[in-house]
Amino acid sequence: MPRSTPTPRSTNPDADPAPDPLVQQVGAGLFKLGLALRTHAWRENGPRGLTPTQAQVLALLHASAVPLRLSAVADGLAVTLPTASDAVKALVAKGFVEKTRADDDGRAIALTLTALGQDEARRGESGPEFVAAVVDALTPDEQAAFLRSLTKMVHTLQERGDIAPARMCVSCQFFRPWAHPEDGERPHHCAFVDAPFGDRALRLDCPDYLQEIDDVAEARFRRFEKTPSDGDLTAPRCAGAP
Repeated sequence: MPRSTPTPRSTNPDADPAPDPLVQQVGAGLFKLGLALRTHAWRENGPRGLTPTQAQVLALLHASAVPLRLSAVADGLAVTLPTASDAVKALVAKGFVEKTRADDDGRAIALTLTALGQDEARRGESGPEFVAAVVDALTPDEQAAFLRSLTKMVHTLQERGDIAPARMCVSCQFFRPWAHPEDGERPHHCAFVDAPFGDRALRLDCPDYLQEIDDVAEARFRRFEKTPSDGDLTAPRCAGAP
C-alpha cells in the first residue's frame, strides 16, 4: 500500500499562520482544568440535590453584600437569563433563595439567601479548597506568575464581553501599577490601604474594589503589563493619573 504524501505547507505569505503549539497546549491544559472543576462540582453538589449552576448561584449570593437582581446573577455567572432564571426558580422551590423588592426600585425583584440557603452555601465551599490544593503544587514564584497570567486572561475575557467585570486590582481606582519599580518584591501600590504590594497579592475579587473609569483603567492595565526590561516604569505622582 503506497505511503501517503504529506501535504506541503503553503508558501503564500498572506495565508493564515499555523497555530502556535504552545498556545494549543496551554488551551488544552486549561480545558482539562475546567473539566476537572466541573466534575468536582457535580460530585460535590449532586448528592445535595444541586446542579453546578445552582451551587454557583448560592456562592454568588453568599459573596454579595447586597441582594442581587436576576440580571446581575446571570452576568456574574456568564450565563443567559433563562439559565439563571431556571436555577433561581429551583433554589426558591428548595427554600434556599427568596425574592424581595429591590431597595432602589420597588417594582424590581432582588434575590437573597434564606438562612437555609446561607447554610447550604457554606457547605459548598469545598470548590476553592479543591483548586487551592492543585495550585499548592506550584512553587511560590510559579504561583505569583500564574496569578499575574490569570489576571491578564480575565481582563481579556472582560474586554471580549465573555464574562462580567470582576472586582480585580487592575481595573480598580486604588491600583497604582509599578509605583515602586525599585522594589522587586512589591512594585505596585494600593491607595486604599496606602501600601505597596507585589504580584502575589493581586486580587481577582476584592470587597474594597471601586471601578475606575474606562480610559484610566485601561492605561493602568497597559502599565501593569510592562516589566522592568521595558524601560521607564516610574508612575505619575498625581492622584488621578494612571
